Amino acid sequence: MSAERMRRVDEAMREVLSAAVSDLKDPRVGFVTVTDVRTSPDLRRARVYVSVLGDHDARHATLAGLGSAHGVLQGRVAHELRMKRTPTLDFVYDDTAERADRLGRLMHELETRR
Repeated sequence: MSAERMRRVDEAMREVLSAAVSDLKDPRVGFVTVTDVRTSPDLRRARVYVSVLGDHDARHATLAGLGSAHGVLQGRVAHELRMKRTPTLDFVYDDTAERADRLGRLMHELETRR
């Protein structure tokens, strides 16, 4: 599959999953943002990167809730996107914002030492 087509598939899945996650009624699922989706070229698996507002326990509970709801979410993807296969969803915590914040603090610390 071409890189452009994979990018479109990933973006379409991200949009569908963002809407679907906000509709979940599981109390474990807190404030979640789907930041990225990376689908394997054979469309069998998709890594869904999410950021979660809250501490470590909130992140862990949210990932558990999303894992429990993967069937519902996968069904929503199957219903809304016309794909040969519906990928199995793996939810992964996206720590990009935390790493960017840490890097910013380190850079600020270096600036203040000068």
